[in-house]
Amino acid sequence: MAAKDTLANFFGGISLFLDKTYKVGDYIIVDDKDRGEVVTLGIRSTRILTRDDVLVTVPNNILANSRIINETAPYPRYRIKIPVGVAYGSDLDQVETILLRIASGSSTILPKPSPRVRVRALGDSAVNFELLIWVTDPRERGLRTHEFLKAIHAEFNKEGISIPFPQVDVHLDRANVGH
Repeated sequence: MAAKDTLANFFGGISLFLDKTYKVGDYIIVDDKDRGEVVTLGIRSTRILTRDDVLVTVPNNILANSRIINETAPYPRYRIKIPVGVAYGSDLDQVETILLRIASGSSTILPKPSPRVRVRALGDSAVNFELLIWVTDPRERGLRTHEFLKAIHAEFNKEGISIPFPQVDVHLDRANVGH
């Protein structure tokens, strides 16, 4: 039984090498669970360093049969989606202009592809936008999202654009009160 697992890991490792699924330094996600940088790619297993600085060792036979997303391939860039909701009374063109101005004023993102803004939904309490920016390293996602959300909040306050919160309107029919 141990020989079977060893052979499966060996052939899994060979298939990963031949397929060039990832290499040391790439940032991968395995089956939407383990996410991190590949630090060692061996014959028997692959080691991934997570964002929490936890070293995860995954047998190659499991990786060979898993869905792997390589966030650093084929291009050395990563897209960050920053959701932003604004009140229904907002000037949507102004919101788009402000979001693009904030993004284009940043030296921490890639200039190409250029930042984009999209309206994604007419939600229950807000018009939902998404600011799309690109960075060179997927590890920057949390920090850049943090920086941009703070900048967006400050700029919206300055420009008088409301960021709504979920609320419910209750209407009472006086004719039926007390019955």
